[in-house]
Parts: sequence; structure tokens; C-alpha cells
Amino acid sequence: MHTREEQMQAFGRLLDIMDELREKCPWDHVQTNESLRQNTIEEVFELGDALLKDNKSDICKELGDILLHIVFYAKIGSETGDFDIKDVCDKLCDKLIFRHPHVFGSANVDGQEQVLQNWEQLKLKEKGGNKRVLAGVPDALPSIIKAFRIQEKVAHVGFDWRDPQGALEKVLEEYDELIAEIKAGDKEKSEAELGDLLFSIINLARLYDIHPDNALERTNRKFIDRFNYMEESAIRQGRQLKEMSLEELDSLWNEAKTKTAR
Repeated sequence: MHTREEQMQAFGRLLDIMDELREKCPWDHVQTNESLRQNTIEEVFELGDALLKDNKSDICKELGDILLHIVFYAKIGSETGDFDIKDVCDKLCDKLIFRHPHVFGSANVDGQEQVLQNWEQLKLKEKGGNKRVLAGVPDALPSIIKAFRIQEKVAHVGFDWRDPQGALEKVLEEYDELIAEIKAGDKEKSEAELGDLLFSIINLARLYDIHPDNALERTNRKFIDRFNYMEESAIRQGRQLKEMSLEELDSLWNEAKTKTAR
């Protein structure tokens, strides 16, 4: 791997290139925090996709794209006089040191769970101790990830199931309540109960150390692979899926389950 000096030289080169682009490129010159925001979100999802596939080359590429956005926002901040890349790095370093007293101080911890609990407690001490437990959960997070983060945060201050069995029983309870509302024909209450069921399933997944977003995405990919196989099989027969009976579709689906990798 590269030396620290080589790494710093590469980062300095990126900053120099950003300066040039901001000054001389018509597109880069007119970008704002607002105009870059959606692109940044897309880049994060592309990194998440590369991480899920464990594609090392794509991970490296997507990390670079995200780093470009960080440098871009810092450049805009320097032009307005609000902050620059040094301020960004300094704030991050100060936060990391403050939240890791077991590394940079004299605190002792017993395992990663205690590290996470300390992390949340230290976050609450910031801003004079007036920060709320759930204040750091972004409103714009996708719902599954938001639910997971909410549950994670409240668990770190002690609001959690003592064991997964209680969470499993809650899932079953919420399922029964959903079925009751569906049978009653109350759409609004059915929606509320479905939300409760999803929230409880996400909580159960967390307690078993399964990230629900990763789990659902794996199922999405598995379904896509199997459905694509069905379409390809139909095409080889000179037919379209919409022309097939339910029995034929079921047969193709079962064949796809045995033929596809996932």
C-alpha cells in the first residue's frame, strides 16, 4: 500500500484539481449545495450497491466519487467564508477523539456494544447535554433505515428488549392485529398496523444482528434473477409471460429457483 506521504500528495492533488475545475469548468463553476445534493445521494446509493456486491474495483471508484463531493462542498464553503476542508477535517478529528475516550483517553470498555453505548451517551453530552436521543436521525432517510437507526439509538440508552423472544412475540402480535384490520376492511387502520408490523420486524432483525435493508435488497436481487430467468425461458419458447397460465408461471418460477445462483 501507499505511504502516508503519498496519500497526502494524492489528496493535495485532488484539492488542486477541484480549484481548477471550480474556476475554469462552466458546469463546476455554477454548482451549489442545492444542485449537488441529489447527485450526492445517488453516489451514496451507488457505493452501497458496490459494497453489497463486494466489488472492490467499484467500491474504490464510488469512494472517489463521494470524496469528490466532500471536497466540492468544502470548496463552496471556502468561497462563502463559512468553512474549508481543514475545518471539515478538524471538526471530524475532534469529534472522533471526544467520542473515543477508550482510545485517546483513560476510559475502559468491554466490547463493541459498550463502545456504541458510550458513543450515544457522548453525543448527548455535546451541545451542553441538551441534544435529544433521536435528534440525529435525518428526516430524509429511507423508512427502513430510519426505523433501524431509531431502534438502535433508543437501545443504546436502555430502551430495548431483554432478549429477542420478546421482539418475536411482538411481531406475531402485530401480525394478528394487521390481519384483524384487513378482515374488518379498514384501510387506514390496516396501513397503521402494517407499519407497526414492519417496525417490529426491523427491530427483530436488529436483535439478531441482521440489517433489514441489506436483507431486503438481497431478496430484491434474488427475485430479479429468478424473474429474468422466467422471461428468458418464455422467450426461448417463443412466448410472453403475460400469455401464460398461473400454473405455467409457477412451474417456471420453481425452475428458476433451482437454476439461479441465489
